[in-house]
Amino acid sequence: MSLNKVMLIGNVGQEPSIRYLDQNSAQGATKVASFTLATTERYRDRSGEVRENTEWHNIVAWRNNADVVERFVHKGTQLYIEGRLRTRSWTDQTGNKRYTTEINTDTLQLLGRRPDAQGEGAPAVQQPQYPQQSQPARQPAYQQPQQPAYQQPTAPAAPAEPDAVDIISDDLPF
Repeated sequence: MSLNKVMLIGNVGQEPSIRYLDQNSAQGATKVASFTLATTERYRDRSGEVRENTEWHNIVAWRNNADVVERFVHKGTQLYIEGRLRTRSWTDQTGNKRYTTEINTDTLQLLGRRPDAQGEGAPAVQQPQYPQQSQPARQPAYQQPQQPAYQQPTAPAAPAEPDAVDIISDDLPF
């Protein structure tokens, strides 16, 4: 058995690059989005000073995830990503073999606050206004019965004396 799973929460480092593949196919072009994601680890060293270690990840999103990236993801957006590690190789222009490791997304979720219309340049989204409907007052399904006011507890009755016959007729050996 094997498992290839990556889960990251980080911030987008640059504007995503959107490309289209298979433009000659009858079904249309396949959309691919690629961008970098920064994850930062904070820790204290031996002297008590806070240190940061930032790791940069190459992210590749295909089809529907690429649509989400194109519409909503920008530099600085906080994302949660689940995916798989993939290593590709190619030969560069000088004839050297090159490698890169990428994360192919399976799940992509936007985190953090939505950008302000003024601050990020995003268009303001108008929320639909619905007419107010008056609803009748609802009665609770169950009402507890009214309890009487506090009463002083009464003393329990004294236990009755056991019959002498019962004690004598007990012939158990123990």
